Amino acid sequence: MRFDKRNNDQMREIKVTPNFLQNPAGSVMIECGKTRVLCSATIVDEVPPWMRAQKVKGGWITGEYQLLPTSTNTRVRRERKGASGRTQEIQRLIGRSLRAACDLEKLDNKTIYIDCDVIDADGGTRCASITGSMMALRIAIDKLLKDNKITEDPIKYNIAAISVGMVNETELLDLCYEEDSNADVDMNVIMTEHFEIVEIQGTAEGKTFSRKQMNNMLDLAEKGLTELFKVQKNISI
Repeated sequence: MRFDKRNNDQMREIKVTPNFLQNPAGSVMIECGKTRVLCSATIVDEVPPWMRAQKVKGGWITGEYQLLPTSTNTRVRRERKGASGRTQEIQRLIGRSLRAACDLEKLDNKTIYIDCDVIDADGGTRCASITGSMMALRIAIDKLLKDNKITEDPIKYNIAAISVGMVNETELLDLCYEEDSNADVDMNVIMTEHFEIVEIQGTAEGKTFSRKQMNNMLDLAEKGLTELFKVQKNISI
């Protein structure tokens, strides 16, 4: 029996509130069980200096991620002096994943800043951030198209992310914090809606794992991602 009494291949309840904030071009509150992340997309009419210097055409997408101080069971210090190694890793993952979903040349000298603020952390925060950010980005792009600020849709396909792992020799889908903190294997899987791999982060934290076990976890991931893509398709302005 799992910590929260789900079946091994069962997702936590997913709830998404689009347009949660009034100022960004796109925003959603995504809730995965007890994990809650506020994802927003802000558009500016400029590109990073390195793109201007190298005369790179198109635009850019970058991500930022932050655990709010009371998002965990012990208070997290604000990262006033710069992002920690973990935070930087997750920010880069969010940016890479969203850029993989887009044709950046169609962004017409615009930068889209993705902000992911974790309000409650109960496992899977980076996966919820990526999945929610994709929806915030979709809303922002739809507004650009509606306002004729870009002429072509730069989004090639949706992407989403889900965690899988092994606890006590058992493959599990969508780990909560208690499961994640006791997992022998922890894996984050990011795929396109066509089930092509964007990135896999898989680590033997307690025990090594076999190719068969990895395949079983990837099968679980695809099952969970199927549910997430259905949720994403219902998001609009």
